[in-house]
Amino acid sequence: MKMFIDVPKIYLHKQPVDFRKSINGLSLLVEQEMQLSPFSGALFVFCNQQRSRLKVLYWDQTGFCLWYKRLEKDKFRWPRLMSGKVLSISEQQWHWLLQGIDIQKLTPHQPLSYQSAG
Repeated sequence: MKMFIDVPKIYLHKQPVDFRKSINGLSLLVEQEMQLSPFSGALFVFCNQQRSRLKVLYWDQTGFCLWYKRLEKDKFRWPRLMSGKVLSISEQQWHWLLQGIDIQKLTPHQPLSYQSAG
């Protein structure tokens, strides 16, 4: 997905939400349940009970945007081992989630830092 470029943070809401909620209802969830600012520019990702639909709320400096994806078959592999109500994920994990990959089972190599080659 190329439309989300230079996103400061991506947050997943742990529990499924009522998909009748739109921008106002989801922004209240961000403030009250997730205890984050919906005006931060971050992506706030919500799923339905069946894990077949996603809604993404974000602020683009001029107003709220709401992105929606519905799978025709299969389900999103929503992380199960989330402590608290929110999980922050990387942009790579976001792409994996959209591709149907379980982001908890797939972990990238850990970055290394050396002071000397010898």
